[in-house]
Amino acid sequence: MTEKLALITGASRGLGAALAEALAPTHHIIAVARTTGALEELDDRIKASGGSATLAPMDITVPEAMATLCRGIFDRWGKLDLWLHCAIHAAPLSPAHHVAAKDWKKSVDINASAPSVLIPYIAPLLGQSGRAVFFDDARAGEKFFGAYGATKAAQIALARSWQAETARTGPSVRLLTPPPMPTALRARFFPGEDRDALTSPTEAAAELLPQILAD
Repeated sequence: MTEKLALITGASRGLGAALAEALAPTHHIIAVARTTGALEELDDRIKASGGSATLAPMDITVPEAMATLCRGIFDRWGKLDLWLHCAIHAAPLSPAHHVAAKDWKKSVDINASAPSVLIPYIAPLLGQSGRAVFFDDARAGEKFFGAYGATKAAQIALARSWQAETARTGPSVRLLTPPPMPTALRARFFPGEDRDALTSPTEAAAELLPQILAD
């Protein structure tokens, strides 16, 4: 295989799926998500447009599964060109003193702990020339966003440290901010807003792609 390889964690819906489709003309997509049906639908769309994908229906909060995934990538291809981390958990909005323990734990597991496991697994696959991309959504400190805001901020802080540490040696680590999109995640936070005024994931992917691929 001579085409480039893109690993997308959180690829089944929303921005992750849109970026998978946008990259498919130039990259073989390795799509990771828990929902097998949604991944299969993504695969159908990618194949219909002439691209190719490898589906990995896995839970990113299981370190053993992520180790198996990365070992499989190494054994089959030996490297990665691109990693886009789109997986996120949106806990219900709640006052800080009413955040349920299960919502806090799931937010920490998905938004903060999983990236801390994935980075050391994926960094060797990216080497010096690959790039990793994280997507910011700055909600830390906003009222009712305690679980989501705190754990997303932790993820971005970790990514910023990795970015600073690899500035001279690679891989390139980029942090981008997507426009507001009518995703299921956002609907949990803003159920009454006018979704027609938001940027579709497909349009957002088209806007972000030049920043993702720019040298």
